[in-house]
Amino acid sequence: MQGKIIKGIAGFYYVHVVESGVYECKAKGVFRKDGLNPLVGDNVEMEVTHEKDMEGNIMKILPRKNELVRPAVANIDQALVVFAVAKPKPHFNLLDRFLVMMEAKEIPVVLCFNKADIAKDPEIAALKNIYEECGYPLLFTSAKEEENIDGLEECLRGKTTAIAGPSGVGKSSLINLLQDEVKMETGSISRKIERGKHTTRHSELIMLGKDSYIMDTPGFSSLYVDDIGKEELKYCFPEFAPYEGKCRFNGCGHIHEPGCAVKQAVEEGKIHRVRYDDYAMMYRELQERKRY
Repeated sequence: MQGKIIKGIAGFYYVHVVESGVYECKAKGVFRKDGLNPLVGDNVEMEVTHEKDMEGNIMKILPRKNELVRPAVANIDQALVVFAVAKPKPHFNLLDRFLVMMEAKEIPVVLCFNKADIAKDPEIAALKNIYEECGYPLLFTSAKEEENIDGLEECLRGKTTAIAGPSGVGKSSLINLLQDEVKMETGSISRKIERGKHTTRHSELIMLGKDSYIMDTPGFSSLYVDDIGKEELKYCFPEFAPYEGKCRFNGCGHIHEPGCAVKQAVEEGKIHRVRYDDYAMMYRELQERKRY
């Protein structure tokens, strides 16, 4: 019997089998021996041990299309990264780290900025100015006012989507609007530091429709771009692509080299400085890490 892992807690894996329901399963010890851990999103072969109690064992993990380490999920079609337009203001470096991680895994991204109801027009325009040039689809929503939820549903239809973003931006509220089966606990914002209290405890795959899933992932506060080399980092910034091969030196890192077409584009406002500064920061981090 084949199914999909929709949740994993304390060594138990909950496998959704179409037409049958959800089975509580344990993974056979052979996985641990091979150093392979089942992930939420994995397609698996399982055997039923107790049909009445809906229990079974996972026997085999089917080949993965992709996998992420943080959050630990597999087989996603796209990522929906959610930040707030305001309260809290977007942390651009954190956002760009997530985008780099997705680019490195070749996973498409939809950018969703929630709390549009409390945003001013210049704040929305500034976000469009930074990210539209990168080619990412942008959505502005308000979970509180239920604005543009239709547009969000359209983006998610027919796909398995990992939703991620820092705490307090309204991810759980958006998920609650998209489906009725699973009610996510929504957290309040700490007024003092304008950060959300952590509410999501584990990755979980939630069915939105017949062939649409959303994977809620624990709120993250930091991402380390450590599994790519500094030479590959530039390929994770889509807006750099038009300038590839136009620098004076082959293999230009776009940091300190003279005659750099990317740095020239930044000066001319064709590449946003926020994005370039984040690129330079990550490049130097990778450079330092390699040194030590």
